[in-house]
Amino acid sequence: MRRLLAALGAVLALAGCSTGKDAVSQGGDFQFVSPGGQTDITYDSNRQPIPKLSGDDLMNDGKQISVADYTGKVVVLNLWGQWCAPCRTESPELEKLHQRGQASGVQVLGYDVRDFDRSAPQDFVRDRGLTYPSIYDPPGRGLLKLNGYPLSAVPSTIVLDKQQRVAAVYLRSILASDVLPLVEKLAKE
Repeated sequence: MRRLLAALGAVLALAGCSTGKDAVSQGGDFQFVSPGGQTDITYDSNRQPIPKLSGDDLMNDGKQISVADYTGKVVVLNLWGQWCAPCRTESPELEKLHQRGQASGVQVLGYDVRDFDRSAPQDFVRDRGLTYPSIYDPPGRGLLKLNGYPLSAVPSTIVLDKQQRVAAVYLRSILASDVLPLVEKLAKE
């Protein structure tokens, strides 16, 4: 509980340092800002592209995986770790979203962080029957490209439109029903 409160405090502290009315700076690249400390942020206009994120495929050692592999699909990018208690509840919801959304062009993609022993998150995936892929980035170095994004916010989810632009950010655990209306709308765009 203390860790959760500390993480929430860090998110709110980062959010308090932000400026602007929109969660995206004016310009070309995505820059995270949490207006008023919001934990659910949607971008109806002025969506900005996400930086190129890639890394090792968690389940296939030696294979690389990238967010760009899913251009043309709505991508639900979920930051998680097997050590994260809320991730245990969230993962079956993401699998449900993945199964339901595949036919309409929705791809769930995990981004595993702070799991330095690869076998632990692999067991997590197998034990829960998760079929969506995950980027394996134990130190979270790839996430440094997300300007201003609170890397301590795990789990968190970034929803991308078909053009790889940020359409929403959730700085909390989610249910499939939380994001399904948005991803269905984005899939129709």
